Amino acid sequence: MVTSQLPLWSDKDATEGWSVRESQRARRLTVRVFHTGRVEVVVPSRTSPRAVERFLERHRPWIERKREEARRRAGPPVPFPPPQVALPACEEVWRVHLAGGSGRARLAAATPGLLALAGDANKGQPVRQALRRWLTERAREVLAPLLAQCARELGLRYERVLIRRQRTRWGSCSTRGTISLNCCLLFQRPAVVRYLMIHELAHTQHMNHSRRFWHCVARYCPEYRSLDRELLDGWRRVPDWVFGDEAS
Repeated sequence: MVTSQLPLWSDKDATEGWSVRESQRARRLTVRVFHTGRVEVVVPSRTSPRAVERFLERHRPWIERKREEARRRAGPPVPFPPPQVALPACEEVWRVHLAGGSGRARLAAATPGLLALAGDANKGQPVRQALRRWLTERAREVLAPLLAQCARELGLRYERVLIRRQRTRWGSCSTRGTISLNCCLLFQRPAVVRYLMIHELAHTQHMNHSRRFWHCVARYCPEYRSLDRELLDGWRRVPDWVFGDEAS
């Protein structure tokens, strides 16, 4: 996936957090309004600027309504770099210590619960990248063992697990039994994380969302409906630095 050079609907959109992202995997134009109010338009490869313009004209009322809802629900601005990173999934809170120094931003666990951010902390994008690398690694350390434990409890098998940082999907399961988990699951409650893992493990038996699939999920997680709704709203609990001003 690459950022497209396709123009936006207006110059105003470009300065108000709108972006167009070209995707080789996309089959149709889609638009998403994030909880921060940022708008992302995903377009298939070789989409013409005029097609993007018509799409935005057609969906502008819906986009503006969602942006207004996001503004009403937005919390107070959060300082950056963040003074701490809370990970509800594993009940951890990591304090971020600005260790100073020069050069490329570097982040490492100094002691349990303390992250040392060395280097130039005033350069936003390198700091975001350092935080993202640490988040992905911490997710690998936490989520992979949790999935293995959940699979043993349920008596279900999978081939391997991948930890990814995705904008729109919390998890997936391939036909070969590879389960992908979003590192942003660390910002969700343990019960929600367990539901998502049960959901993906159930796909090892049913590669669809049929009635049989949901019966399988309900067998191990009777409260799956409420947890699924909570997960759908889970992006609001993901800090802005995980995706904001993304360059990597």
